[in-house]
Amino acid sequence: MNVTYLTQEGHDRLKAEVDELKTNGRQEAAKAIAEAREKGDLSENAEYDAAKNAQGMLEMRINELEKVLANVRILSASDMDTTEVRLLTSVTILNKKTGKEDTFQLVSESEADLKSKKISASSPIGKGLLGKKPGETAFIITPAGQVEFKILNISI
Repeated sequence: MNVTYLTQEGHDRLKAEVDELKTNGRQEAAKAIAEAREKGDLSENAEYDAAKNAQGMLEMRINELEKVLANVRILSASDMDTTEVRLLTSVTILNKKTGKEDTFQLVSESEADLKSKKISASSPIGKGLLGKKPGETAFIITPAGQVEFKILNISI
């Protein structure tokens, strides 16, 4: 069993996506199939094949999301410990090469969003930061080479 750790916000977002796909997504897929079916011979109807494929992909996505939701554990701030970098903590790091400071929150893969400064705990940087304490240095191999990050602060 693969447990996925999410915030309440992340859980609600996934649940809303499943609900949307099950209602509007399924209706649109059925409508596309019906429209393609009306166009005649199904054996040579590329539009029908495409609509059936889209329906299959939709059902696959619903199934995938339902599996995640079935094995989800919702974390809250009260569960958090700031003695070391963990899932859902925010960590302020200093890039030793560039001197640039940045703060990121470590989240599950499904909640990662670089624009919102949320990085996946399973990404190379996320894995390199996990378990580090303030003052420690993380040596992380990235596509651009090894990068050193000093852990400045951990917060919720």
